[in-house]
Parts: sequence; C-alpha cells; structure tokens
Amino acid sequence: MIDPLISRLENLGQPQVLVVGDLILDRYIWGYAERISQEAPVALLRADQREHRLGGASSVATMLAALGAKVRLMGVVGRDENAALVREILREQGIDDSHVATVDDRPTTVKERYIGRAQDRHPQQMIRVDYEVRDPIGGEIEKRFEAGIARAVSDADIILISDYDKGVCTPGLLRALIAEARRQGKRVLADPIRGGDYAKYAGVHCMTPNRLEAGLATGMNIRSHEDAISAAESLQSRLGMEASIVTLDRDGMALIDPAGGKSIHPTRQRQVYDITGAGDMVLSVIGLVLAAGGSYEEAVALGNVAGGLEVEKIGVALLSRQEILTDLVEHHGSGGTKVLSRASAAEECHRRRRAGQKVVFTNGCFDLLHVGHVRLLAEAADQGDFLVVGLNSDASVRRLKGETRPVNAEAARAEVLAAIGSVGCVTIFEEDTPRELIEALRPDVLVKGGDYAPHEVVGREEVESWGGKLVLVNIVAGHSTTRMIERAGRGSLRPDAGHAATQVPPRPNFASVEEPSRSTAVRRDS
Repeated sequence: MIDPLISRLENLGQPQVLVVGDLILDRYIWGYAERISQEAPVALLRADQREHRLGGASSVATMLAALGAKVRLMGVVGRDENAALVREILREQGIDDSHVATVDDRPTTVKERYIGRAQDRHPQQMIRVDYEVRDPIGGEIEKRFEAGIARAVSDADIILISDYDKGVCTPGLLRALIAEARRQGKRVLADPIRGGDYAKYAGVHCMTPNRLEAGLATGMNIRSHEDAISAAESLQSRLGMEASIVTLDRDGMALIDPAGGKSIHPTRQRQVYDITGAGDMVLSVIGLVLAAGGSYEEAVALGNVAGGLEVEKIGVALLSRQEILTDLVEHHGSGGTKVLSRASAAEECHRRRRAGQKVVFTNGCFDLLHVGHVRLLAEAADQGDFLVVGLNSDASVRRLKGETRPVNAEAARAEVLAAIGSVGCVTIFEEDTPRELIEALRPDVLVKGGDYAPHEVVGREEVESWGGKLVLVNIVAGHSTTRMIERAGRGSLRPDAGHAATQVPPRPNFASVEEPSRSTAVRRDS
C-alpha cells in the first residue's frame, strides 16, 4: 500500500480546513536541572530559554498550515498579552483568525511547561502549570459564532472540531455547526474530550478518541484489538457516524469504514520522547487526507506515520509533507523487495529526491562477491542517503567477460547484493554500459573504483550535467572475480604469492553534514 500512500501524499493539494475549538498557548521554559534546591527537596532549574508554541485547536491549525492546507480558526482568546502573541503566531503561519473572538470573562489559556536538561540525557518535562477558565463561553459569543457558521462552512472542504474542554465547544455551538455542515454536504471530524457523555458530537462524520477516551465513552476496558473494534462500532452506532476511529498509541488505530469494514492499522514502533501533540497531529493529517479526496484507509495510514513522528519530538512540533514522505520511503521500502525494474527504480529515486535525500549510483557485474565489492558498496553508500546498484545482466556479462561468465546468474547476483544493508535497491540492465540506466535514474552521485580515470567513467558527463558529481573510491588491491576464478581453477583458494601479504586498507572516515533545522511556529527567547 506504500506506493498509493506516497502518491496520495504528493497530491494533497491545498484543501481549505475550518478548525473549531479551544485555543491554547504552550510556553516552554528550558534550562539545566543540575542540583536540588536548598529551600525544598525539588530540582532547581537554571532557565536559559523560553519558547511559545500553539496548542489545542490552534495547534491543529498550525499543523495543517505547515502541511500545506489553507486554514481558518474559530475559538476565543482573552484580552491580554498572551492573546496578542497567539494572534501574531497565527498570522505568521498564514492562518485566518477572523473567527477568533476576544472575550473579557477569561484569560487566554496557557500551559507552561518547565523542561530540564541534565548531563547528556534527553531533556525531561519537570512540571506543567496551567492558566485557564473552563466555563462554557457566554451566550453572546456563542450567538456570534453561530451567525458566521454558514459562511465559514461554505468556504471549507472539511471541518475539524478540536475539543479540549475549555468552554468553546458547547452543545449549542456544535449542534449548529454539525447541522450546517450536513446541510452543505461537508464532513465534520471531532477529537473529543475525555468523558462519558458524547451526545454533543452526534451527527459528526467521524471522531478520533484515544484508547482511554473511547473506553470512558463506551464503558469498556480496551485491552485488545477486538475491544477497540467493539468500542469503535459502539460509537459509530450511537452517534450516527459514517466511520469511526479509535487511536491505540503504539498499537496503531482501529477503523470502522463507511462500508462497514473493520480493520486494525498497526504503526511502526518509535522512540517516544513526548506524546504532547500526537492526537492533534493525527486529527490534522486524517482531516487533510479526507479533505483532499483520500479514503479513510489512506487517512489512517498517513495519520499513523505523522503521529509516530510527532512523539519523537519534544512538545508540540510541526511536520512537513517532506518529513512524512521521508519516513515512508525510508522505513517502508518498495513493496518488500530491493530488486526493482528500471521504471520502479527510477520512481523510487524520484521519491527519495523529493524527500530531500541524495541518491548514489554505482554499477558492475558483481559475479563472485568479495571484500573489494563490499568496501566499494559501503563507501558508495556513505556518499548519500540511498544507494542504487546497477547490475549487468547475464547477456551483458557474457559480452564483456566471455562465454564462461557469469558464474552466478543475474537473479542470484541481485539477491546477494540486495541482502547487503548498505544497498538501497538493485536494478539489472541489459546494455553494455549503464549510460541509459543512469539517464533514467538521474543520481546525485556516481561512484566508481579508483582504478578508473574520470574521463573513462561512463555516465560522468550526464551526472555532472544535472548538477551531480563523480566520486572515485580506493579499490582493495589483490581482489577480483577473475583472480578468484583462476585460483579456483588451479585448485587453490590461497592468495597468489604476489598478494599473500596484501593488507586491506581501512575505510576512510567520511564526515557527515548536518542539515539546518526547519523553522516552525515557535517563538524562542534565550
């Protein structure tokens, strides 16, 4: 299913999304937690940096904007300095805040987190302080929102409800919103509160509660995939939804699709640093995919990838489509095989470049694999992110080496190469030279052994013409397939006398270059 997923991701376009819910300002105070306070048995944080990010519905909005959607936000802020900061960040991200109301009866909701660094360990959250009022918004504000709902819905491809139980998502407002969306034929997705009464979400097309939330809403203890499916079915029936999703953290998601299909969508195991924002990211990606015309299966699969990437970051962090694409091509491969046709290899190279990766190419007969081959492949792989090996077909080898070659058939040679970890994929070519294959793959780096002069390398001019480069690597002296065959013919597997003392040179140490970090909707003060 990976190829359709990549295609869907690459063709999302710029859907228009209306996000309704609770706006939150996330403040992060970073510092060094080096000792215990003398005043009390608590860690002392020596603060050196402050960051501001958006949470709640405003987090969903910024995530969608970073993923290329056009976003309009509906919610409230207080009449304070924090509200000005929220609006400024929204506008910097190109988010329409014309439906964000300023109210006098509550402050802007702020969650202040203190993050401590200690020695070389990963930073850890030490404490969170919340500033908020959770009472429902007043009738005047609710009526003001209701008056603008028809226009806001008409401009949207999908509506997302991000309910953090801070007072915006009242039953009256949601009832008016869902009814208008239904009237206009627009989908509504909800990320619900934690509680036992979901009546106010009746009529939404789908919701994305997590394991605990779904359990509280249905009275079930969700321990297995079967439990998750049962909970999803119960919510779908009770709320009149077309589909139902229950997110299961490390176990992926349970889905009841519009046709009644029941499925569990597993996710790749991750190093979890912070679950903050994972639910927002899942809602954002599922909503974006559905708004672009994707299926629930595609939306859930891509939501799994994005949610997994989110928990690998500290706090609420933004993702780009390129990061999701990179994860897809890096960790899911190409249909389970590394031996690809020319067309499939070219498509894979294109995807890798779109994901910001550098494609490396080398070629050869690789008849009897030896240490020289392994070193060449390892050093070639060091030149970029994805190594493609062009392998001469059996007919091509015979024309180059004679009728007694190759010793091993092309399928066997390809399988052996594909088993090497540094090799990204293998593709077989019939021609005497790899020129046409190189033109099809358009690699960024062309690698050959140092026994070639630059002008002798086929494909060098082509690679350099599109901005790539040729890299010549040292060969391991005394090792060749021809010599191995000659020794085998003499009945000896010992090295020739002239090469008995040959030392395999150490591999050169290639320095890595760290890419500059991508800017996000973060305000940072050091």
